[in-house]
Amino acid sequence: MRAVGYQTSLPITDEAALQDIALPRPEPTGRDLLVEVRAVSVNPVDTKVRRRAAPEAGGWKVLGWDAAGIVVATGPEATRFRPGDAVFYAGALERPGTNAEFHLVDERIVGRKPASLSFAEAAAMPLTAITAWETLFDRLDVRKPVPGASKAVLIVGGAGGVGSIATQLARQLTDLTVITTASRPETQEWSRELGAHHVVDHGASLAAQVAGLGLGAPGLVFSTTHTDTHLAAIAELMAPQGRLALIDDPATLDVSLLKRKSLSLHWEFMFTRPMFGTVDIAAQGDLLDEVARLVEAGRLRTTLADHFGPINAANLRRAHALLESGRAKGKIVLEGFA
Repeated sequence: MRAVGYQTSLPITDEAALQDIALPRPEPTGRDLLVEVRAVSVNPVDTKVRRRAAPEAGGWKVLGWDAAGIVVATGPEATRFRPGDAVFYAGALERPGTNAEFHLVDERIVGRKPASLSFAEAAAMPLTAITAWETLFDRLDVRKPVPGASKAVLIVGGAGGVGSIATQLARQLTDLTVITTASRPETQEWSRELGAHHVVDHGASLAAQVAGLGLGAPGLVFSTTHTDTHLAAIAELMAPQGRLALIDDPATLDVSLLKRKSLSLHWEFMFTRPMFGTVDIAAQGDLLDEVARLVEAGRLRTTLADHFGPINAANLRRAHALLESGRAKGKIVLEGFA
């Protein structure tokens, strides 16, 4: 089968950073599905793994986690899906990725593709939807009020892949005022289109801008990017006893800034359930089915922003480069093999 992989961690400007390769077609066992991949999207995790993780000597590492496709075979213990079903999912970090014609995935973390979306539109959603949902409802518990805080949530990095879906979920499924951050006119407009009530510039004083909205201090903050840079401002603007969640990987984080206000810190990593085989691993498949229902009801929209053409090494290198530039909005998708 055709695939894209690498043998050495290299800068994305090097053609060997991602190469077109041929690999054996895998066979499903246990609760696995074998999926014919129709479309994938690219996430920051793809670039991080490419830079940090090399395959075993002589082997190839295949990246990619988001996918939408068709089930072509199932393992003997699989019961949720049958060959011919259209699915979407975000995969597992420790397994070979979706940048391949055929891919194995545990059925418990798979959802049914929304019928109203194309494969490309659907592939943009799983990883970010799981991350945003788990952060808002499992980690931050946004439906539980923070005493004395304004009924608002601040999403730092509202125009990114996760911020784009988190904005929609918070607007559609809660009664919170949604405040997001974005620094360019086009990303600010994108965030408003997705449902943000207010958009502030994370390149300027966050605390002053949020205070200037006249809403009062929010008790809930979801930081998707550059948390170390914004932490002092976040601690300043938050209401006492508030809850802060993050998903990025700051080299250091001075959590002592949170002590004075008794702020709690929550880290979200959407690969935790599949990585550890948690007893509630199937929650991710259920979550994606609910996302599909919300899409079909017209309450959520795909966050596809850029379609880079077929799934091949050249286009994936281009997608990685855009993500590494920090100037991407929404999601980058590739579709079909050519």
